[in-house]
Amino acid sequence: MAFAQVNWSSQTLGKQVGMHVILPEVGTPPFPVFYLLHGLSDDYTIWHRRTRIEWYVRERPLIVVMPDGFRGFYTNQEEGPAYASYMAKELPAFVERHFAASPAREQRCVGGLSMGGYGALRLALGYPERYVSTNSHSGAVLFGHLSCAELERDNAEFRQIFGADPKGSEHDLIALSRRAEQRQVIPEIHIDCGTEDVLIEQNREFHAQLDEMGVTHVYREHPGAHTWDYWDVHIQDALQFHCRALGI
Repeated sequence: MAFAQVNWSSQTLGKQVGMHVILPEVGTPPFPVFYLLHGLSDDYTIWHRRTRIEWYVRERPLIVVMPDGFRGFYTNQEEGPAYASYMAKELPAFVERHFAASPAREQRCVGGLSMGGYGALRLALGYPERYVSTNSHSGAVLFGHLSCAELERDNAEFRQIFGADPKGSEHDLIALSRRAEQRQVIPEIHIDCGTEDVLIEQNREFHAQLDEMGVTHVYREHPGAHTWDYWDVHIQDALQFHCRALGI
């Protein structure tokens, strides 16, 4: 298994960006790719530093890309960078140009935790023609649906990202789910959250909304809180889910 740290210049963001990449030593290229997203307070190094992700994929013919999402929620901000366009379009094009990565939708998946859980769903539901599957651990899944005041985060940063009242917009996972379902192009979805997590009620509500819309998905609750102990365990569930969807 090979590991790379990559730094390059994003035209979409207008700045230097970084990512960690795990490359397989089994299987035959081109390989499927799992884009794995970090949370609000972390960076692209965190999954590799705080979990055994490299060990968990050691026998899988799978590229894992861990990009830097900064504090942008992986969405096209109201007053800021177009992180969704970068993540869904420019980043995969770069990966597929420089690594033995498949460009097929059926070979591309995305997942993440907390802000990255929201981000994975934001990308996969906003660009359902680009991802075969998506997963969210402990996701901030109602950010982008509730107003800043309802989130009790009515500050300049969140207004710049989502606007004051983003319900129904491209930031709203419920609205994006409805649109994807209407188009009949929707990725496989896996959502999990710890029962002691501060975001558990958001995840329960989002699960209920998906059920009401008839959007097929897997929803799981497990003991645990908003911690790396929880995510290190359940990234293994996510890998099994994605590998089934990828057919590997």
